[in-house]
Amino acid sequence: MTYHELMHFFTIGYGGRAPSELLSLLSTAGVKTLVDVRLRPDKASMGSYAKAKTPDKGIEALLASRGIGYVSLPELENVFLGDADWPTLYAELIAKAGDLLTRKLAGIREPFCLMCAEKRVAECHRRIIAEFLVGHGNEVTHIE
Repeated sequence: MTYHELMHFFTIGYGGRAPSELLSLLSTAGVKTLVDVRLRPDKASMGSYAKAKTPDKGIEALLASRGIGYVSLPELENVFLGDADWPTLYAELIAKAGDLLTRKLAGIREPFCLMCAEKRVAECHRRIIAEFLVGHGNEVTHIE
């Protein structure tokens, strides 16, 4: 990924959060775009967080109510989630293909926020994506 200037980005998990809380946290942080790093955003257990067939419903409508854009990047999903050693495996994947997998982030309106289901960043693959981006000179704030 080609980074322009220093980028400050955020991460968040929606698990256990009411939609109003998620919106409040994103708005307070000044997030302009939410980047969904789930493989199947259309399969969220809570309808508010599901990517609907049209942007006037689901997570896109929720975010639009606060002027926050939405981008789905399923290529950043944790394809090793069912494996007991997923953190190691995902870190290896990002180490080998991180530039390719994160290249679309360069064109996203900032500041953006990486979002997945797990509320705590320590339990989510978005931490590994964030570490990769920080290793390229960027700054992150994990919203927890």
